[in-house]
Amino acid sequence: MPSTAVQAPCPASPPRSPRFVQLHHEDQAAVREELLRGLTAPAAFTAPKYLYDALGSRLFDAITELPEYYPTRTEAAIFSAHASDMAAHVPAGATLVDLGAGNCQKAARLFEVFRPKRYVAVDISADYLRDALDALQRQHPALDMVGVGMDFSHSLALPPEARGDAAPAGSDANPVLMFYPGSSIGNFTPDAAQTFLREAHGACLRGGAGGGLLIGVDRVKPASLLEPAYDDALGVTAAFNRNLLPRINRLTGADFQLADWRHVALFNSAESRIEMHLEALRAVTVRWPGGERSFASGERIHTENSYKWQEADFAALLRSAGFTSTQVWTDARGWFSVFWAQT
Repeated sequence: MPSTAVQAPCPASPPRSPRFVQLHHEDQAAVREELLRGLTAPAAFTAPKYLYDALGSRLFDAITELPEYYPTRTEAAIFSAHASDMAAHVPAGATLVDLGAGNCQKAARLFEVFRPKRYVAVDISADYLRDALDALQRQHPALDMVGVGMDFSHSLALPPEARGDAAPAGSDANPVLMFYPGSSIGNFTPDAAQTFLREAHGACLRGGAGGGLLIGVDRVKPASLLEPAYDDALGVTAAFNRNLLPRINRLTGADFQLADWRHVALFNSAESRIEMHLEALRAVTVRWPGGERSFASGERIHTENSYKWQEADFAALLRSAGFTSTQVWTDARGWFSVFWAQT
């Protein structure tokens, strides 16, 4: 007589979780010193990385949805139109290293066509990145994912966890595809951009043959197109920029008042860059423990640059950084370019 016993189901495998490595540990004393050094300089300034706390990162996500902010949708259209061609150039089964990953969505849209072996999301805003990566892992449970909280503007030395468990020290298990979309390279001066690209070249080389850099670059355009993208009618970019002031207060003990400052964005054609500033609406003295700075009405704090490039000039910059060959895709209007630079 056949058995009627019901076989117990095999226990389900536990869902995969992304690994997370925190390399950026905020030294509060060093941060305070850096910020106050910039605020007390003859022409006051701050580093753009301080714009990206958790709220700043969310505000930037909102900026990318604005009608004036053409870079995100123009770049997305380039990827949509040319992703298959890009996939023929980038290495198969690569470690996809997403620099400044934010919400991780730009890279995620390319998973199906690029089919990476591993996804490494890198961002200085660690808490925001952790939440984004947890959500993405649930959507792609089979893909090995690693989050790295680090300030990659200083170094692109990835931790061993981002190279795979079987990788020997100092090497990667498979080719490295560095991904730096969104024209964030524009935050660097040309000299600093060259230094950064040399670092990226070295990181790709450590992954072995076939690696390279896929990077989005905003092109030079008239100020009438550029300036609204950084000073939208709804005021989201202004909120993003002004959010820096309460963050400075938290980090330094300063007493900036939001009502004293307005957002300014302008195109500096001589330097080929958009500049963002915070401008004093009236004469004001800002104090912090141990010091103060008086600002005249109209005086500014320079908070961010976004350099714009001619296509040929950026291709030359990639070659000067050590990349041997380049391929470029652009939109029909020539507003934006995506470069593939191979080691």
